[in-house]
Amino acid sequence: MKPERAGETRLTVAISSRALFNLDDSNAVYEGEGLEAYRRYQIAHEDQVLEPGEAFKFVKKLLNINELLGLFRVEIILLSRNSADTGLRIFNSIKAHGLDISRAAFCGGEQPYRYIRAFNCDLFLSTHAEDVGQALDHGVAAATLLPSQALGNPDDELRIAFDGDSVLFSDEADRIYHRDGLEAFASAEEASASKPLGGGPFKNFLAGLVSLQKEFEGRNCPIRTALVTARSAPAHERVIRTLRDWDVRLDECLFLGGADKTEFLRAFGADVFFDDQPQNCERARQHVTSGHVPHGPAN
Repeated sequence: MKPERAGETRLTVAISSRALFNLDDSNAVYEGEGLEAYRRYQIAHEDQVLEPGEAFKFVKKLLNINELLGLFRVEIILLSRNSADTGLRIFNSIKAHGLDISRAAFCGGEQPYRYIRAFNCDLFLSTHAEDVGQALDHGVAAATLLPSQALGNPDDELRIAFDGDSVLFSDEADRIYHRDGLEAFASAEEASASKPLGGGPFKNFLAGLVSLQKEFEGRNCPIRTALVTARSAPAHERVIRTLRDWDVRLDECLFLGGADKTEFLRAFGADVFFDDQPQNCERARQHVTSGHVPHGPAN
């Protein structure tokens, strides 16, 4: 039985077709032979089911939350540069994989970020960096998913790891670090320990996850979150006080003092990891699905 579509949708996630499915073969046709050859290829193969892409497991686990609650709390929106004509293969694959996705925007080669606010999206995931940047500029959490062979967490629990500064939090502290160095950053954070940090691009997405977690009070929650940050003492205190001020709970907080995050992400079992530092995403993508957030001074 499908989840009841009554009440409030807690989280709306937009996904590009290339993030949801592996479209490498058809994209190679487009790059090599042009749009018309791509259109013919997709039509000729529209009954051939597409293989999962980088975000497929993430989407499956999000939609499973609706099944567990028996309520329609998470919606996945497809935003695609395809036309409706070439997009038929994508919807056929959605049906074949049993994904409860019914709303989409096929933009015929135009940038799909224009519809993110209209669909009231909390997150946009794509393999197209330009679209991600436009979504961030319009105030929506967004990340570019990097190619990965990561198997991910095999059970149904959704595990999401976030970097702190320039992702969950504003880039105000990052700017001090990049301008004046580590010592100045630590001194500034210690002096501002009681002053909450501003929200970063993923603050509202985290709040949506926390809202979903609260619906599972008294039973096993299928969502687990972690902060995985290069901060260490004394810069930890401001983070803790900021989360208290936001009335937001993270299940785990790892203060690594600049250590490589990769092994910690593997130990946490992250399904996806969001970070603004390209080098962190590059290292992590060998073991976990990584989303680069092109925000802050590192970008």
